[in-house]
Amino acid sequence: MSSFSPRTAVITGGASGIGLAIARELAAQGISVMLADLPGEKLDKAVGSIPGALAHPCDVSDPEQVEALAEAAFAQLGEVHLVLSNAGVGGPRGKMWEVDPAVARAHFDINFWGVWNCCRAFAPRLVAQEAPSALYNTGSENSFFCAMPQSAAYIAAKHAVLGLTENLREDLPEHVHAGLIVPGWVFTAIGPEQFMKPGMPAEQFARIVVPQILQRRRFVVSHGYNTVRIAERMDELAASYAEFALPPEQDAQYDVRLVMERFRKPVPD
Repeated sequence: MSSFSPRTAVITGGASGIGLAIARELAAQGISVMLADLPGEKLDKAVGSIPGALAHPCDVSDPEQVEALAEAAFAQLGEVHLVLSNAGVGGPRGKMWEVDPAVARAHFDINFWGVWNCCRAFAPRLVAQEAPSALYNTGSENSFFCAMPQSAAYIAAKHAVLGLTENLREDLPEHVHAGLIVPGWVFTAIGPEQFMKPGMPAEQFARIVVPQILQRRRFVVSHGYNTVRIAERMDELAASYAEFALPPEQDAQYDVRLVMERFRKPVPD
């Protein structure tokens, strides 16, 4: 963890909700922002609300469009110091076996593969430019537990974003940070207004998370009650390990990382 002072930021899903709120907070601190979102009036209005902001139409489910976004960002901003892969949509509702698999796959195209596409396009460019930078993916409280029933596609995608982000961290050099933004219930247009309205205002969320982003925290958090829900899962997991699993000292021979470390050690002459 280390603080850094980005001068530029690219935000997908930047035309509304969390993306736009964070963009405004960053711009207020003098950071130049490029907003990426589907083309149309919403994107035009969002970029017009932030002096000096740039807009780039982009469907994150299309790898070619995300590559074009990355090329445009570096061409127009020079260096890119902060990337927020934030675009996402609400998932299909219903019992898992009642959801059309084609609809679930289409949801993954945005909420998971959209993040993959963004990481794939920006990560090598951030590595090559050598300036300190950070790439944040927007996960969810649903990356760690099931906040809502009958939301299997959405929750599975958010769990997958957590796994992708954690593994990406290990592929990056020290000057490029990868982290996960973990929103709780925030008032955005990702769901029906009557359901979303009781959530935290997006502006309040942005004020909480931006300082953490600027510290390059591994997990950027906001809703403290999430820890209660996470503990419900982890306590049961710990109880099962305590009762049934081999103790760590006996199981070390099967730990993948420990075994890999032994393989990497040079063999004495």
